[in-house]
Amino acid sequence: MSLADRVKPYIRSLAPYVPGKPIEELERELGIRGSIKLASNENPLGPSPRAVEAMRAAAAEIHRYPDGASFVLRAALSKKLGVSGDQLVFGAGADEILELIAKTLMGEGDEVVYAWPSFAMYPIVVQGMGATGVAVPLTRDLVHDLDAMLAAIGPRTRVVMLCNPNNPTGTSVGAEAFDRFVAALPADVVLAVDEAYYEFVRRPDFPDAIALTARRPGTVILRTFSKIYGLAGIRIGYGICDRELASYLERARHPFNVNRLAEVAALAALEDDEHYRRTREINAQGAVYLGTELARLGIETWPTDANFLLARTGAEVYDALLSQGVIVRPMKGFGLPDHVRISIGLPEENERFIKALGGILSKRSAGGNATR
Repeated sequence: MSLADRVKPYIRSLAPYVPGKPIEELERELGIRGSIKLASNENPLGPSPRAVEAMRAAAAEIHRYPDGASFVLRAALSKKLGVSGDQLVFGAGADEILELIAKTLMGEGDEVVYAWPSFAMYPIVVQGMGATGVAVPLTRDLVHDLDAMLAAIGPRTRVVMLCNPNNPTGTSVGAEAFDRFVAALPADVVLAVDEAYYEFVRRPDFPDAIALTARRPGTVILRTFSKIYGLAGIRIGYGICDRELASYLERARHPFNVNRLAEVAALAALEDDEHYRRTREINAQGAVYLGTELARLGIETWPTDANFLLARTGAEVYDALLSQGVIVRPMKGFGLPDHVRISIGLPEENERFIKALGGILSKRSAGGNATR
């Protein structure tokens, strides 16, 4: 018997997540310098300065295990969110919270409903547990089709995942539609609301999913320090849910899964109101600028409540931008071959992207290939 025969068949057939190449490697391959990365929805301002200082101060203690209960961070975050400390579960990014949900609730024969395109890890963690993903297409406006998601729920459904705002589209679901959807959900189905981009939301009627945990047990909200707090590289996120569900997720969690530097950085970042404010401000301004300029260039975009925009540029634009040192995220793997996702950067980065794209489109138009 070969090794492949011993591997679980649903793992053997799983297509792994494919990360983008580091800037340094792309520059080496293309023979260019000074690239800008607008592909991974990172904070263009960098991490909170307070977080960096906190990590420097804690570096001398990394021979000690971290606080396995994240006691100080738990207390600070519970106060900020207005929830009990035992409603919080910490992980190495929101991705690990997703893994804990899968480990706790999914198995062979189970089904999990989610929209598509959405976060790339949903089908991976579902199949990784031997469960079956039920992918429900977005509407024509690239918004969650909540009625179709309800219709997809069956007797084997264990979890419904709702990414709000949605990645990679940036679109979001408002409170009224969200409440109707929740009211129609079977009580024994766990609802996982992925709010990785919550802090960037601008719509005034965004749902209060945390309040839902008090009246609907079996609801978990996923959030992260990777985006607005700029801590993507040290991996820390958290889940918010009712006490019972939190207790089960805690049983599935490895001890010391959040490292010491991540804990102190997250705590410091929570207190850095100025970094938070500046990030929201630069993101909002960048969203307006990119939306306006892309419209001027004749490029279709979608309303965004996140720190990125989805744009229908044509399939060839990704490589053309790459050759000029502008890295965006191609959407072919999400079933959107004519689209790219553009992370909102610093003003000068956004301007460089628009200038590069404008030149590409001008050449394409001169060649007789009209913009769609």
